[in-house]
Amino acid sequence: MRQTKLVQAKIRTLFNRNIITLLYENCSLCGSLTVRGIAKIGEEIITMTKLQAKNIVKHFDHNGTSVIALGGINLDVQEGDFVCIVGPSGCGKSTFLNIVAGLEKPDSGEILLNGNPISTPGPDRTMVFQEGALFPWLKVIDNVEFGLKMAGIPKDERRQISQRYLDMMQLTKFADSYTYQLSTGMKQRVAIARALAMDPEILLMDEPFAALDSQTRDLLLVELQLIWEKTKKTIIFVTHNISESVILGNRVVVFKNRPSKIKKEITIDYRRPRLMEDENLQKYYHQIVEELKNEVIAQIKDENP
Repeated sequence: MRQTKLVQAKIRTLFNRNIITLLYENCSLCGSLTVRGIAKIGEEIITMTKLQAKNIVKHFDHNGTSVIALGGINLDVQEGDFVCIVGPSGCGKSTFLNIVAGLEKPDSGEILLNGNPISTPGPDRTMVFQEGALFPWLKVIDNVEFGLKMAGIPKDERRQISQRYLDMMQLTKFADSYTYQLSTGMKQRVAIARALAMDPEILLMDEPFAALDSQTRDLLLVELQLIWEKTKKTIIFVTHNISESVILGNRVVVFKNRPSKIKKEITIDYRRPRLMEDENLQKYYHQIVEELKNEVIAQIKDENP
């Protein structure tokens, strides 16, 4: 059994390395990739705060009892940052993301975008959900164009924009397919292309890879790193998968059990692209596990008093 697992791990590692090689050699992103955190000599790196969460509190009613989901979240996200949020199940990660998106309102506190308070949805923030939320009666290209069409972008311009992101997500040959004809992984690519086509200031991602098989997820983890390097988008990514957070994030923000506050921010200061099997990432993984361990135990006790 142990030998079988080792063989499977080696095959998977080889598969992922081949993916990275192919993407770097063949995809349209490769011409302008840079590695963040490494500045040229004499080049000054200046970061600007893109989004601030100030003491966000949110209550829910549960069988007539008020439950505090978020107990005062304070978070600064810099321009071009890639922040991953992890925490025990039910701690309010998705609720916080919905508040940032303007889909829910906090009971107290505020969200500032570029220094201005926000409380409603807007084109400056786009959400990618776990299920993709695509329209099955529309073709792939029409799904990608949908937001642009609603925004009144002329047909020729929105076609040009959508083609760019279809190419970026390696979906050009499927532009005229219907989404129900695609695999789950390809549907998520369409959802990401649609979000990027709107050119939001912040991309919000709520467990977008949770339903994918391991090989498809590993491929999209690499592609998302490449896209982030290319577009320099500010991304907030919610996940239950600690390995995902280590691979993707510049920072991993650990939420406590309810009522949620930020327990720890862990900086992932490591080169890109990152692979699931890279042993050098284990130290970050174990740091996060150590921070989460007691929170998960507390969450289990809350659910089983």
